[in-house]
Amino acid sequence: MSVNVNRSVSDQFYRYKMPRLIAKVEGKGNGIKTVIVNMVDVAKALNRPPTYPTKFFGCELGAQTQFDTKNDRYIVNGSHEANKLQDMLDGFIRKFVLCTECDNPETDLVNQRFPQYLTIFYSSSQHVNPKKQTIGTSCKACGNRGMLDTRHKLCTFILKNPPGEILSVLVVTLWHQHKQFWQCNLHSGSSKSNTCFNYDMIIPLLQQQRDGDDDDEDWAEETTEEAQRRRMEEISDHAKNLTLSEDLEKPLEERVNLFYNFVKQKKESGTIDGAEKEILAEAERLDVKAMGPLILSELLFNENIRDQIKKYKRHFLRFCHNNKKAQKYLLGGFECVVKLHQVQLLPRVPIILKDLYDADLLEEDVIFAWAEKVSKKYVSKELAKEIHAKAAPFVKWLKEAEEESEGSEEEEEEDDENVEVVYSSSARELKVETVKPDTPEKEEDDIDIDAI
Repeated sequence: MSVNVNRSVSDQFYRYKMPRLIAKVEGKGNGIKTVIVNMVDVAKALNRPPTYPTKFFGCELGAQTQFDTKNDRYIVNGSHEANKLQDMLDGFIRKFVLCTECDNPETDLVNQRFPQYLTIFYSSSQHVNPKKQTIGTSCKACGNRGMLDTRHKLCTFILKNPPGEILSVLVVTLWHQHKQFWQCNLHSGSSKSNTCFNYDMIIPLLQQQRDGDDDDEDWAEETTEEAQRRRMEEISDHAKNLTLSEDLEKPLEERVNLFYNFVKQKKESGTIDGAEKEILAEAERLDVKAMGPLILSELLFNENIRDQIKKYKRHFLRFCHNNKKAQKYLLGGFECVVKLHQVQLLPRVPIILKDLYDADLLEEDVIFAWAEKVSKKYVSKELAKEIHAKAAPFVKWLKEAEEESEGSEEEEEEDDENVEVVYSSSARELKVETVKPDTPEKEEDDIDIDAI
């Protein structure tokens, strides 16, 4: 079923039509997402890349978006109804599609990455200019040309991902091979540069390119190992996003296994010491960041856990800093390590917990919440009780230290109230004197008038 591109127009014979959005919700829990099934057809009707309206939805909803152009899958994280997205699409059309003069969806966004004097080959001289941070539009219906308001978040995405070039391959090749010729002809006459431009010289060059007379240059692709390695390093971020979207569709258990194998491979290859950023990026890619400390504990800790906390502190901080959920998983991983090396580690539980606390991997609130309830999620209930019993002295010490710090702060506040800063014009420094609180003087005894 098709609808009017400008839905404020109720004319049934309105010529500008587009298919109605079809949205399909997939996944569940944290992995739930909405796939816009016919985004390619909708974008084609609007004469815009399908990534633009998809990204617009993400900006308006505050959700992440994913693009899989190979399979025509355009995804917005979260569960969203088709009617809600259709209403949002109206906002995109008003801001980025309709002409400001005639209200027709006949506008073009043209990307120009070449000098202004090559705009003779463009359908419009308006363009997306990342350098100047401007986005121009040109209406094919009324000829109006204007600039978009770049304050919307989508404009940042458009500037980084401009629409496809309208230049032909022929002109691009001509520009690269005869760059000096273009510049010399442009600047040869200073103020008369436009009249000095020799268009007659272009025709032989175009014919030469068309007929393939220029055989001097080798157009074959390099096949050396260095060239192949360089090309592999230049894989676009978009291609990486395809893998991202495929892995995110997998169940949580499979994603955790992928992350486990990634960290294991780093450890076995001996490159794990400096790979904390890569490990964090992989966890975020698979959407298992909170569970990271649990997996790292299993792979990086053993009976020498105290030394290993110092060694891999940066790895765990990437996950645990200001993330209480990750800290809870770290405590679960700690319990698992104690289970595997019970003889060596059970007596040392309080010391290990203090090491984790001193390394800023655990916060007081998380430790107190963990100590209040014995859980059999990671180990048996009997072992969990033993671990909590061993940890009790450390938890008690932590609570007392917190109470002492609160008490000392109150005393300092009281002392500050009894301190007065005295200024003397003859003194070089400010003097701080402790002032005793005024005590009310005793009232004099009542005088008996008759006794005078």
